[in-house]
Amino acid sequence: MTVPIVALAALVFVYLTYRFLYSTDTPKIKGVPEVPGLPLFGSLLELGDNHAKVAQKWAKKYGPVFQVRMGNRRIVFANTFDSVRHLWITNQSALISRPTLHTFHKVVSSSQGFTIGTSPWDDSCKNRRKAAATALNRPAVQSYMPLIDLESNVSIKEILHDTKSGEIDIDPRGYWQRYALNTSLTLCYGYRISGDKDDALLKEITDVERGVSNFRSTSNNWQDYVPLLRLWPSQSNEANKFRLRRDVYMNKLLEMLKERISMGTDKPCITGNVIKDPEAKLNEAEIKSVCLTMVSAGLDTVPGNLIMGIAYLASKQGQRIQARAYEEILKVYPDNDAWERCLHEEKAPYLTALVKEILRYWTVIPICLPRVSIKPIEWNGAIIPAGTTFYMNAYAADYDDTHFKDPYNFIPERYLDVPDGAGTPHYGYGAGSRMCVGSHLANRELYTAFVRLISAFEFTPPKNPRDAPVLDCLEANAIPTSLTMEPKYFKVGFKPRNRELLEKWIAESEERTKELM
Repeated sequence: MTVPIVALAALVFVYLTYRFLYSTDTPKIKGVPEVPGLPLFGSLLELGDNHAKVAQKWAKKYGPVFQVRMGNRRIVFANTFDSVRHLWITNQSALISRPTLHTFHKVVSSSQGFTIGTSPWDDSCKNRRKAAATALNRPAVQSYMPLIDLESNVSIKEILHDTKSGEIDIDPRGYWQRYALNTSLTLCYGYRISGDKDDALLKEITDVERGVSNFRSTSNNWQDYVPLLRLWPSQSNEANKFRLRRDVYMNKLLEMLKERISMGTDKPCITGNVIKDPEAKLNEAEIKSVCLTMVSAGLDTVPGNLIMGIAYLASKQGQRIQARAYEEILKVYPDNDAWERCLHEEKAPYLTALVKEILRYWTVIPICLPRVSIKPIEWNGAIIPAGTTFYMNAYAADYDDTHFKDPYNFIPERYLDVPDGAGTPHYGYGAGSRMCVGSHLANRELYTAFVRLISAFEFTPPKNPRDAPVLDCLEANAIPTSLTMEPKYFKVGFKPRNRELLEKWIAESEERTKELM
């Protein structure tokens, strides 16, 4: 009897070991190609720091949609434009929720709660998203244009000063991080950072939000996929430090708003409107979620796209595009009133196309925030069950050569003569039911900034070749494991096209916006 017992024990041990090393939260999906992986870690080692690039290569071998083990999580990757459209848009009612991840949801977000974009789908998330969507729809965004007038004017005025009218090359990153962040802060709290681009609060918010972005990333937190790693607390300790730093300014901003409301000195803003509305359906935790969303979103998409758009237009290959953009502005606005008119209308099709191509070419969130299905989804005859986690490889989809001609070339013309409503032009904002709720605001921020920048300056390559930007979408990211792009250091020359006219525009904007300052 001893031998059978030992054999049985050995079989049980082998079975349990196998289950421990190979088990996943979702069973293997029949009919969907699977990338083979290692025990315990799955494909985490192969994916490395650059999930988007590696998954793009795998799609050539396994097809546009495949499943992969990442630790004990089973993930379905979509890597082409059409596969994303089928899963995220055709099946958007099924692919509407989010997974909860240990580092971000249980550590970073333990005090302030989740942003709207990272929340699993429930009635609370639905109410918060509805409130944000109402505050950020097209008519509402148009009412915010005075804020964009102010912030773009401040940044351009500083650039004119700091470059000594084009004599000195500068690093443009700080100017446009403040532009986007101040717009979000004013909308959310009725408060703007009045200091320069090196203001201490601006730097603290920017640094912390970039750090928090790492903890939302699909590639930075192995403990999200391998629970055994949570026994070593270093990653959680680091996440806690960022949580505590974020708590300080988030609590301060909200308390400052409440104090201004009590004194009757507050300015109209989204959070203030909710606090003062006796019929508001959002509780304190939900208000904090909306605030978190606005602050983090202010640094997610707009700065990276703006900064890298400037980098490309200043490059040798970007000179032609910059010249054409300027010609198109003059064609639409022969009276030199584009500076003010761009606040009210988008009448320069080439500039609209330029913004779309920037959003495609620099897909600043290469792997979008993950989704979880709430209903079964069909893909090529296979049924992917409810509860499955999906990753959108937005980078691979935006560089899909079956959808875009010459995707690795920067060609704004690809978006000319494409009618409005012709379909999703790119996945820079995600797609489907949980795509970025602030896309209208972001588009207006980008369009206005580029019309004004190109009207004001000729962008030139830096005098020192060592200051030249990296222009590859992925290589340009200073933090490859971050959720969003953090552009690497570079410099650009800003040569005023007509200093006298530019100073006139700046003075007119200051007069229009003096009550907002």
